[in-house]
Amino acid sequence: MATTHRDPVPDFLQDPDPRAVRYTIVSADDHVVEAPDTFVGRLPGRLADRAPRIVELDVGTEVSRTHQGLPTIVTHKAGRQVWEYEGKIFAQVGLNAVVGHSDYAAQRFEPTSFAEMRPGCFEADARVRDMDLAGIWSSMNFPSSIAGFCGSVFSASDDKELGHAVMGAWNDWMHDEWCARYPARFIGAGLTWLADPRLGAAEIRRNAERGFRAVTMPELPHWLGYPEVHTGYWDPILDACEETDTAICLHVGSSGMLPLPPGGPRFEKNITLFPAVSLLAATEWVWSGVFQRFPGLKVVMSEGGIGWVPMLLDRLDYIMDHAGKGGDLQWAGELSPSEVLLRNFWFCMLDDPSTLRVLDRIGSDRVMMEVDYPHSDSTWPDCQAVVERWERDPQASLSGDQIADLTHRTAARVFRAPLPPEAE
Repeated sequence: MATTHRDPVPDFLQDPDPRAVRYTIVSADDHVVEAPDTFVGRLPGRLADRAPRIVELDVGTEVSRTHQGLPTIVTHKAGRQVWEYEGKIFAQVGLNAVVGHSDYAAQRFEPTSFAEMRPGCFEADARVRDMDLAGIWSSMNFPSSIAGFCGSVFSASDDKELGHAVMGAWNDWMHDEWCARYPARFIGAGLTWLADPRLGAAEIRRNAERGFRAVTMPELPHWLGYPEVHTGYWDPILDACEETDTAICLHVGSSGMLPLPPGGPRFEKNITLFPAVSLLAATEWVWSGVFQRFPGLKVVMSEGGIGWVPMLLDRLDYIMDHAGKGGDLQWAGELSPSEVLLRNFWFCMLDDPSTLRVLDRIGSDRVMMEVDYPHSDSTWPDCQAVVERWERDPQASLSGDQIADLTHRTAARVFRAPLPPEAE
């Protein structure tokens, strides 16, 4: 399907020079911006005219958006593109999709139309070209604002029949327009239905049959008003994931951010505290008991970094050695909590150079590289240079096998992703 967007703005979307490729990179965390025609022709006829759609605002239209964690009302000129769904406006048409801009500080907080984004944000052919420019072999893509990072927008639909159909349509778009066209270059990560885990499990199995290898879920579902991880509510989904070898990706922000006091630089504090959210989520999941019931689950902590992982391992062991002596801990199973963390969890990083110096505490087979295209913290197009810096760090003293684990081997194992012949 052809997308309907204006030509890109040429002055900040120039292609960078192709980077020399020394390392095979599998990015465990990138994002797509849903194209304007994502849902066109993918819903039952009776629901088709109620699918999410792109609309352009008239001159002077006031739109609510979030800036620095606070809702604000801003007035836009004509040409502002937004998503409209169930009578609501989703103003962030390209959530933080600013990659390629020569000066992020000069860019608006969010692009206001598809013309202000690189086509690689929302078109598979253009994305593969951008991957080739940076030396990225393959990529797993999370959704963006109209879906929420875990499909929470669709599961919260007023009309649940419509929301379920829209969720399925998003998965169909991801399969048809991205993964099926470039099966070696894209790792299928789907949405599930949070409002009814039995339907969610059926969607995971449907996706697994056509090659999806991951699902994105809320890292702290009770923040969205759903039952906590330990309650058993999620067991049908967890059972389907274990059965189909589908990795569960818990992306920072999929359940929201930490509650912060009003005022001050909330945006800066929120992005600084990404690792804190992952720490909270990993702790919640480790102590939930789900890994005693589903020992084969694979959980990926996406975009949370790795600096907190050694600390959590130490803390879990300390707790078992001290509080565990009195028999007060609610823990059962042959493995300790820290052993569960190292059996069932994998961790993702953009660049945590200090923690790489104690990588052995985690294990290079537990860590995956992220590029996070097209967000402002992305290492694109210089991700090859990032790896070279890791390799040259004398305090890290990383071996060739460790570098290979970080850049591609671990992700290929977790997501069952094909590698080029020279990297296998």
